[in-house]
Amino acid sequence: MSFSDARKVRGLYRAEVASARRISPNFVRVTLAGDDLERLPRHGFDHWVRLFLPHPSGARTDFSSLPETFGVGGYVKYLRQKSDSRPVVRSYTIRAQRAREIDIDFVAHGDEGPAGSWAQRATAGEPVALIDQGRGFDLPDDAGFHLLVGDESALPAVLCILRDLPADATGLAIVEVPHIADAQDVVMPEGVELRWLVRSNPKTIPGRLALQELRDFSPPDPETVAAFIVGEQALATGGRRHLVSLGTPKPQIEFTGFWRVGRAAG
Repeated sequence: MSFSDARKVRGLYRAEVASARRISPNFVRVTLAGDDLERLPRHGFDHWVRLFLPHPSGARTDFSSLPETFGVGGYVKYLRQKSDSRPVVRSYTIRAQRAREIDIDFVAHGDEGPAGSWAQRATAGEPVALIDQGRGFDLPDDAGFHLLVGDESALPAVLCILRDLPADATGLAIVEVPHIADAQDVVMPEGVELRWLVRSNPKTIPGRLALQELRDFSPPDPETVAAFIVGEQALATGGRRHLVSLGTPKPQIEFTGFWRVGRAAG
């Protein structure tokens, strides 16, 4: 299912924070729990949700009037809530799913973005809600080579896709992170290479290292590449443009700009 098909998925689920812990210099893992999550489908790969979080002011947040879907109608219903009590909503990949529990990894450095800031101070028992959005990654039957590229905002999605690829898959994954300790272990097919790029210079624009690594790489047969390029907007659009120039058909390239430089991502 592509990102554009996500509006077809229905389901509002209520949960609460079970725990929150920093797992690396720039990531906080929040575990959400609740009876509703027992009926949450397991889509695998980059299964993502619209996550509704407490209002950043600390005031009472109204979770009672949320929509069941987040298409145009659902978004309008969300906006009709009073702004001073309306939950913050952001999109996140489910990093791990168990009975009645899910893990979500937040990019969290400083006070950038309401979601990342919330994750750093989240406490057990805080209420949240989420809408199931299915998955954005399509697994082509005839893919000859998988190419996954992203910055830290895409790390959970890329690693979950690697985890769920067929055992005989071949390909390359490029993930750019701010610190080497942000790299995570992942079980993946032996035929797929994972390259971690560390953005050691704080002045380097996020996504630029990953985009250059992609431009320097020559896939064995561009026409059989199945690509997934997500992260900062320039990385996503620049990566797609590069692959198209090599001869990769546009329908075989999933690309999404999760955020833009100069705008808080979460």
